[in-house]
Amino acid sequence: MNKRLKNTLKTITRILTLATLLFSVSFSSAWAISLDEAKNRGMVGEQLNGYLGVVQSSGEARSLADSINKKRRAAYAEKARKAGVDINVIEIRIGERLIQRATKGHYIQNSNGQWSKK
Repeated sequence: MNKRLKNTLKTITRILTLATLLFSVSFSSAWAISLDEAKNRGMVGEQLNGYLGVVQSSGEARSLADSINKKRRAAYAEKARKAGVDINVIEIRIGERLIQRATKGHYIQNSNGQWSKK
């Protein structure tokens, strides 16, 4: 095989590899479970501290909880900064509200740290 053909085949292989990677990454998030679906399936629930907890351990549930909790923490920190209070105050207040507003049948954490359906 001549050098030009080898280079062309290498380039095609790289393009196909990159295309496959991009395709898998772009569609993996589309297949990810939504928060509502995870709550309806009993995979995650609201904790007293204002964060999402994993009820049924799975990679999918953990990934979702981590992603949402990262966003919540940033929002709580901003609210705490604006209010001039410690973030723990915001976490507990919002945690109470989230548990009060939880849909019947969704999991919530009780004061003993146990999961129960609302």
